[in-house]
Amino acid sequence: MRTQHTSHSLPSFPVYSCAFVTPSEFVLGGGGGQSKTGIKNKLRLYHVEGDAKLELVDELELASGEDAPMSMAAHPETNGIVGGINSSEDALKDSPNQNCRVYNIKEHKISLAETRSTLELKGADDDYQRVTVFSPHGKLLAVGGTRDLTVLSYPNLALVALPIHIDKGEIYDAAFSTTTLVVATTVNLLVYALPSANEDASEKQPSPVALELLQTIDRPTLPGKDAGSSFRSVRFHPADEKTLYSVSNTVPPRTRTKSSPRRAFVCKWNTDTWQLTKVRQISDRGVTCFDISPDGKLLAFGSSELTVGVLDSTTLAPLLTILKAHDFPPTTIRFSPTSGMLVSGSADNTVRIVTVPSNLGATSWGTWLLIFVALLVVLFAILAQQMNQVL
Repeated sequence: MRTQHTSHSLPSFPVYSCAFVTPSEFVLGGGGGQSKTGIKNKLRLYHVEGDAKLELVDELELASGEDAPMSMAAHPETNGIVGGINSSEDALKDSPNQNCRVYNIKEHKISLAETRSTLELKGADDDYQRVTVFSPHGKLLAVGGTRDLTVLSYPNLALVALPIHIDKGEIYDAAFSTTTLVVATTVNLLVYALPSANEDASEKQPSPVALELLQTIDRPTLPGKDAGSSFRSVRFHPADEKTLYSVSNTVPPRTRTKSSPRRAFVCKWNTDTWQLTKVRQISDRGVTCFDISPDGKLLAFGSSELTVGVLDSTTLAPLLTILKAHDFPPTTIRFSPTSGMLVSGSADNTVRIVTVPSNLGATSWGTWLLIFVALLVVLFAILAQQMNQVL
């Protein structure tokens, strides 16, 4: 059965972030940023039915001069979301940057609940909250910019530990297990121990302390003759914390001929040993966004090839490829809570909605099995014909 997917145009609304709040409702963050383009920065709540029907339910316009919502995460147990939005230049003159913002979604309305400052902007500093990630049970929240990441308790947004600062590379993503936090920088994976197996431990500590760095995982050796690579994204398997996935974009070798492609690979790690168990190239251009389905069966990515792809999380085999999914590279990709829907967004003012069949992976392997059986039948027929000729 062909997978159904539909592109939806959102005029004057470049999309940068997305989060599902129910199986049929998601919030998009987008706009023109702090540049004076005349395009307003907004949060929009949409209702979706299948891949073909998309209805705008509510929108919240941000204050003049504030940045577009560049990252977003939905709380796993409530209808709240947290977004990364820099304050306006005028607001920064009188108060710290209120970049970490909590919004409630109640009765189909978006409302601001609380803000917190975790990123200090100085002068022409263009840093922004590119990482917004909840822990599995929603009691911890990691928010980070280019070189600094802060772990907060939720919903009070109190410091759990001293902020993490890196001097080498840039922070691009983070992922929680129940006991660890993995921070993906361009040059390595940093594995930190959480304060306690109990995620409320921060409330018992009057003075936050630094998180313990357990391990530093270097960039893996990837197939090919690339000059190097950088980590782009990281996700734990929802049902198996011993499995972690990372995405790496390669650095093409310098040659005097035409430039080589910037390939992308997905890597599967055993977190007990931090050994690679599988590696697969997934794109001839860099991956820009990545997600894992809540049931843990599927991986999804968007790439600079303008492609959206879905992989089997066990084998890393490709299950679905949508060419020309957007006119610009995808900026965000998210599975619904039931894993039955996938949404990708782009700065080209579009979102693409994919209806994910529950048997997507099974259909792929079933097809290969039928092909294998057919080949065996043909082979036996040829052998039987040859034997008859001999006799």
